[in-house]
Amino acid sequence: MKSFGALTVIAAGAGLTLASASDVSAETISSALARAYAGNPDLNEQRADVRARDEDVSSAWSGLRPNANIQASVGAQRSNLRIPVRLPVINQRIPLADEYTGYPRGATLNVSQNVFDGGRTENSVRRAESSVFESRALMRLSEQEILRSGATAFMDVMRDAAILSLRKSNIAVLDLQLHDTEKRYQSGDVTNTDVSQSEASVSHARSEYFAAEAQLKSSAAIYRQIIGVEPKRLEPASSVERMLPKSVKDAIDVALVEHPAIVAALHRVDTAESAVKVAEGALLPTLSVNAQVSQQYDSFLGLPGSRQFSAGVNGALNVPLYQGGGEYSSIRKAKEVLGKARLNADAQRDRVRANVVSSYGLLDTARSQIRSDEATVKAAELALKGVRDEAQVGQRTTLDVLNAQQTLLNARANLVISQRDRVVASYAILAAIGRLTAETLNLNVVRYDPVVHFEQVKYKWYGTDTPDR
Repeated sequence: MKSFGALTVIAAGAGLTLASASDVSAETISSALARAYAGNPDLNEQRADVRARDEDVSSAWSGLRPNANIQASVGAQRSNLRIPVRLPVINQRIPLADEYTGYPRGATLNVSQNVFDGGRTENSVRRAESSVFESRALMRLSEQEILRSGATAFMDVMRDAAILSLRKSNIAVLDLQLHDTEKRYQSGDVTNTDVSQSEASVSHARSEYFAAEAQLKSSAAIYRQIIGVEPKRLEPASSVERMLPKSVKDAIDVALVEHPAIVAALHRVDTAESAVKVAEGALLPTLSVNAQVSQQYDSFLGLPGSRQFSAGVNGALNVPLYQGGGEYSSIRKAKEVLGKARLNADAQRDRVRANVVSSYGLLDTARSQIRSDEATVKAAELALKGVRDEAQVGQRTTLDVLNAQQTLLNARANLVISQRDRVVASYAILAAIGRLTAETLNLNVVRYDPVVHFEQVKYKWYGTDTPDR
């Protein structure tokens, strides 16, 4: 096998076999990743989380929006009034009595508007917006992880299908070798030991085939979990090294600016800074305007037929002096959280830098391994041919032929693994620098734009229906 790029995977029955790359219904790695981008449940869950975070901004704005409510009441009341009165003429107490039934009822409209709340609403909005931006970065991070996992799953299926094919071909070759050995044994050219060695090799090859088949099924299950469909016809995939920066230094520079984990950490710092200002707002005065309109019936002094209307407007100024010290504790806690967020941002930079260097190391290793494996395959092919020729004239034993066949099989399997590792490493580097996106890969999908939903709900005053997106 000269190149892994010449292999395509096709589903057949319970397993996967090799098919021609010209099959029109074959799935490319790009189309597979497009499926994952559009339908992966983990990714859609992350997008739903972003939409939920969007509502925090609208909620934060409510601090400077008016509040209005109506209070209404209705009831029944029965009164029996007795007032003793002394008549001076007869010097005797005579009770005056009155009895009535009424239905007191009324309604009150209350409207209040915050004028100044110590800057807590404005800072709460900034905190909510920073939280939204952080969730968007985490969504991008989730997108990258899904795309990287999808590319890995695609190449794992390709690798395992190719190895399964090698194992199957190896069984066929060893069966022929066993048949030839048995014929030579009957003619007296070899011993019974040679036959036993050939039989053992065939049995071992079948065991390896079953193990490779199980591994392929496992990889196919992971593919189904990430991509959303069973792997059927997979086209060869190539490395995306053309999309990578020219050097590790350039890659690190890009990653420190664009990687979503760092972007999320920086927005987390902004969120913590706004939280400090919100906590400090508890020490500032607040000013509000309140209005009230009330209409009551049968309620004035409990007299039926009475009617009372009132309306009023007032301003309320609250200047906090001391509130038990809880507000000071909240401020100190918010500052500690801010310090933690800044440390986390530094830690994220270190992790991203280390991941970039490690990913480039894996790519370089895969490249070198491919060159080594290609040379090994070529040498093993020549060695096997020579050993077989020498065995025909009695200069080599059956065991020598079997060992040479196994060496070639291992070399070809190692080449398949190395070629898979190169493709996977190139996608891992794109993820490590923060550029493993649908745009970079030019996937044929409708891009998910979180800004659309954000703008739909940012200033929404009322309504319980979620907007179309």
